[in-house]
Amino acid sequence: MLETLDPGVLVFLALAGLTAGFIDAVVGGGGLVQLPALLVGIPGATPVQLLATNKLGSIAGTTTSSITYFRRVRPDLRTALPLAGAAFLGSAAGAGTAFLITKESFNPIILTVLVAVGAYTLARPSMGQMQRLRFGHVRPRRHLAVALLIGLVVGAYDGALGPGTGSFFVFALVSALGYGFLEASAKAKIANLATNLAALVVFVPQGAVMWEVGLVMGACNIVGGYLGARVAVARGSRFVRVVFVVVLTAFVVKIGLDTWVQFTH
Repeated sequence: MLETLDPGVLVFLALAGLTAGFIDAVVGGGGLVQLPALLVGIPGATPVQLLATNKLGSIAGTTTSSITYFRRVRPDLRTALPLAGAAFLGSAAGAGTAFLITKESFNPIILTVLVAVGAYTLARPSMGQMQRLRFGHVRPRRHLAVALLIGLVVGAYDGALGPGTGSFFVFALVSALGYGFLEASAKAKIANLATNLAALVVFVPQGAVMWEVGLVMGACNIVGGYLGARVAVARGSRFVRVVFVVVLTAFVVKIGLDTWVQFTH
């Protein structure tokens, strides 16, 4: 695959992997950078190839950021591990439906997700700044049940599509369970690692992964994920949101134009 790619495209994808790893570790949603970058850089690939290669790149970054978060934040594993288990099952089920997504519908779906998550990011600039747990020790079973539901639903989305999964995990953990940003992000990384692994369990035997591209992006994801997790713990996410929105807007414009051309020709 690398021999057929223009060097400029490979550099573009490597930078996208670095940026995605960084953003995903801090605010979630690295797939909103990486998957559109693959879509723009390798337009001839099938949707399943794009999704599978995105997962390979992402799992490297989520592994690195998960370890960094665990060491520095020490998230409560009584919620994190069941959340990750449910997310694994949901992602495996969702990945099985990815083969049904057509090339014609892929751009509009991704564009819709980009616009929705971009609007959400702008509307919630201070999400998760303070922790106010719901249920918690008072109703631990309900707390766990909600966490399992979050894992299944967001995991299924990640297996089928993927962009914004980290942001959705963070949003759900903050809004439904009352976690603060750092604790939610730490749990989200563990769950996202599980969803990426589950999707690859489905995609790899099908030969859907573009290994060379995925490994290059994965290496860059590792660097970005490590740096992003350290910055998140030290400084929070406000300054990253600016970069995130700028990058997101660029991809909305690009894929929006491609979608318009697709439906007018």
